[in-house]
Amino acid sequence: MEVEFSREDFFLPEIKYEYLDHTADVQLHAWGDSLKEAFEQCGMAMFGYMTELEYVSVESCYQIEAQGDDIEGLLFHFLDELLFLFSCEPNLICRRLEITKFDMETFSIECKCYGEPFEIGKHPQGTEVKAITYSAMQVHQDDANKKYEVFVIIDI
Repeated sequence: MEVEFSREDFFLPEIKYEYLDHTADVQLHAWGDSLKEAFEQCGMAMFGYMTELEYVSVESCYQIEAQGDDIEGLLFHFLDELLFLFSCEPNLICRRLEITKFDMETFSIECKCYGEPFEIGKHPQGTEVKAITYSAMQVHQDDANKKYEVFVIIDI
Protein backbone atom coordinates (compact mmCIF):
# COMPACT_ATOMS: atom_id res chain seq x y z
CA MET A 1 0.00 0.00 0.00
CA GLU A 2 1.46 3.36 -1.02
CA VAL A 3 1.55 5.94 1.77
CA GLU A 4 2.34 9.64 1.84
CA PHE A 5 5.63 10.78 3.32
CA SER A 6 7.58 13.90 4.02
CA ARG A 7 10.20 14.39 1.35
CA GLU A 8 13.39 15.04 3.24
CA ASP A 9 16.92 14.08 2.36
CA PHE A 10 17.24 10.35 2.60
CA PHE A 11 20.79 9.37 3.21
CA LEU A 12 21.73 5.73 3.09
CA PRO A 13 21.65 4.28 6.59
CA GLU A 14 24.85 2.99 8.13
CA ILE A 15 25.70 -0.40 6.65
CA LYS A 16 25.58 -3.14 9.24
CA TYR A 17 25.52 -6.18 7.01
CA GLU A 18 27.73 -8.42 4.93
CA TYR A 19 27.40 -11.19 2.38
CA LEU A 20 28.71 -14.64 3.23
CA ASP A 21 29.49 -17.27 0.61
CA HIS A 22 27.15 -20.22 0.44
CA THR A 23 26.93 -23.02 -2.12
CA ALA A 24 24.88 -21.69 -5.08
CA ASP A 25 23.16 -19.09 -2.85
CA VAL A 26 24.19 -16.21 -0.62
CA GLN A 27 23.83 -15.75 3.11
CA LEU A 28 22.89 -12.34 4.46
CA HIS A 29 24.40 -11.50 7.85
CA ALA A 30 23.00 -8.35 9.44
CA TRP A 31 23.28 -6.82 12.88
CA GLY A 32 22.09 -3.84 14.86
CA ASP A 33 21.73 -2.17 18.23
CA SER A 34 18.25 -3.69 18.43
CA LEU A 35 16.53 -6.65 16.84
CA LYS A 36 14.39 -4.19 14.88
CA GLU A 37 17.53 -2.59 13.41
CA ALA A 38 18.97 -6.02 12.55
CA PHE A 39 15.76 -6.81 10.62
CA GLU A 40 15.92 -3.45 8.79
CA GLN A 41 19.58 -4.07 7.93
CA CYS A 42 18.78 -7.55 6.63
CA GLY A 43 16.15 -6.07 4.30
CA MET A 44 18.63 -3.48 3.10
CA ALA A 45 21.23 -6.21 2.54
CA MET A 46 18.79 -7.99 0.24
CA PHE A 47 18.12 -4.81 -1.77
CA GLY A 48 21.85 -4.04 -1.81
CA TYR A 49 22.48 -7.42 -3.40
CA MET A 50 20.06 -6.53 -6.21
CA THR A 51 21.58 -3.13 -7.04
CA GLU A 52 23.96 -0.46 -5.79
CA LEU A 53 21.81 1.50 -3.34
CA GLU A 54 23.55 4.84 -3.88
CA TYR A 55 21.79 4.98 -7.28
CA VAL A 56 18.35 4.65 -5.67
CA SER A 57 16.40 7.80 -4.87
CA VAL A 58 13.30 8.20 -2.76
CA GLU A 59 10.30 8.84 -5.00
CA SER A 60 7.60 6.96 -3.09
CA CYS A 61 6.83 5.20 0.15
CA TYR A 62 4.96 1.93 0.55
CA GLN A 63 3.93 0.26 3.77
CA ILE A 64 4.09 -3.47 4.24
CA GLU A 65 2.95 -5.74 7.04
CA ALA A 66 4.29 -9.14 8.01
CA GLN A 67 3.39 -11.67 10.64
CA GLY A 68 4.89 -14.96 11.76
CA ASP A 69 4.37 -17.73 14.28
CA ASP A 70 7.82 -17.19 15.80
CA ILE A 71 10.82 -14.90 15.33
CA GLU A 72 12.24 -16.85 12.39
CA GLY A 73 8.84 -16.92 10.70
CA LEU A 74 8.54 -13.17 11.21
CA LEU A 75 11.94 -12.58 9.58
CA PHE A 76 11.04 -14.88 6.68
CA HIS A 77 7.68 -13.19 6.02
CA PHE A 78 9.18 -9.70 6.42
CA LEU A 79 11.81 -10.39 3.75
CA ASP A 80 9.27 -12.18 1.58
CA GLU A 81 6.98 -9.10 1.64
CA LEU A 82 9.93 -6.90 0.64
CA LEU A 83 10.79 -9.27 -2.20
CA PHE A 84 7.15 -9.23 -3.32
CA LEU A 85 7.20 -5.41 -3.36
CA PHE A 86 10.23 -5.58 -5.65
CA SER A 87 8.97 -8.44 -7.85
CA CYS A 88 5.50 -7.04 -8.57
CA GLU A 89 4.19 -3.58 -9.34
CA PRO A 90 5.63 -1.11 -8.45
CA ASN A 91 8.95 -3.06 -8.61
CA LEU A 92 10.14 -0.96 -5.68
CA ILE A 93 13.84 -0.95 -4.88
CA CYS A 94 14.34 0.53 -1.42
CA ARG A 95 16.90 3.04 -0.30
CA ARG A 96 15.66 2.99 3.29
CA LEU A 97 13.43 0.83 5.48
CA GLU A 98 11.78 2.03 8.66
CA ILE A 99 10.03 -0.53 10.84
CA THR A 100 7.31 1.44 12.62
CA LYS A 101 5.79 -1.49 14.52
CA PHE A 102 7.84 -4.40 15.87
CA ASP A 103 5.69 -6.51 18.18
CA MET A 104 7.40 -9.56 19.65
CA GLU A 105 4.24 -10.75 21.43
CA THR A 106 2.20 -11.12 18.23
CA PHE A 107 5.25 -11.50 15.95
CA SER A 108 4.11 -8.70 13.66
CA ILE A 109 5.85 -5.92 11.77
CA GLU A 110 4.75 -2.80 9.93
CA CYS A 111 7.41 -1.16 7.80
CA LYS A 112 7.68 1.93 5.62
CA CYS A 113 9.68 1.25 2.47
CA TYR A 114 11.23 4.29 0.79
CA GLY A 115 12.51 4.04 -2.76
CA GLU A 116 11.57 4.05 -6.41
CA PRO A 117 10.69 1.59 -9.18
CA PHE A 118 13.70 -0.41 -10.36
CA GLU A 119 14.83 0.78 -13.79
CA ILE A 120 17.52 -0.91 -15.87
CA GLY A 121 19.89 1.79 -17.06
CA LYS A 122 19.48 3.88 -13.93
CA HIS A 123 20.08 1.12 -11.40
CA PRO A 124 23.05 -1.20 -11.89
CA GLN A 125 21.76 -4.73 -12.15
CA GLY A 126 22.99 -6.93 -9.33
CA THR A 127 21.83 -10.47 -8.73
CA GLU A 128 18.18 -11.51 -8.89
CA VAL A 129 16.79 -12.81 -5.61
CA LYS A 130 14.38 -15.64 -6.36
CA ALA A 131 13.23 -16.52 -2.85
CA ILE A 132 13.84 -16.31 0.88
CA THR A 133 14.66 -19.60 2.60
CA TYR A 134 14.44 -20.99 6.12
CA SER A 135 17.66 -22.93 5.50
CA ALA A 136 20.20 -22.17 8.26
CA MET A 137 18.16 -19.12 9.35
CA GLN A 138 19.39 -17.76 12.67
CA VAL A 139 18.26 -14.94 14.94
CA HIS A 140 20.59 -14.12 17.84
CA GLN A 141 19.43 -11.84 20.63
CA ASP A 142 21.80 -10.96 23.45
CA ASP A 143 19.85 -8.34 25.40
CA ALA A 144 22.48 -8.17 28.16
CA ASN A 145 25.23 -7.11 25.73
CA LYS A 146 22.86 -5.41 23.27
CA LYS A 147 24.00 -7.57 20.35
CA TYR A 148 21.47 -8.59 17.74
CA GLU A 149 22.29 -10.59 14.60
CA VAL A 150 20.36 -12.36 11.88
CA PHE A 151 21.50 -14.82 9.22
CA VAL A 152 19.33 -15.62 6.18
CA ILE A 153 20.10 -17.59 3.05
CA ILE A 154 18.47 -16.19 -0.08
CA ASP A 155 17.96 -18.20 -3.24
CA ILE A 156 19.62 -16.47 -6.20
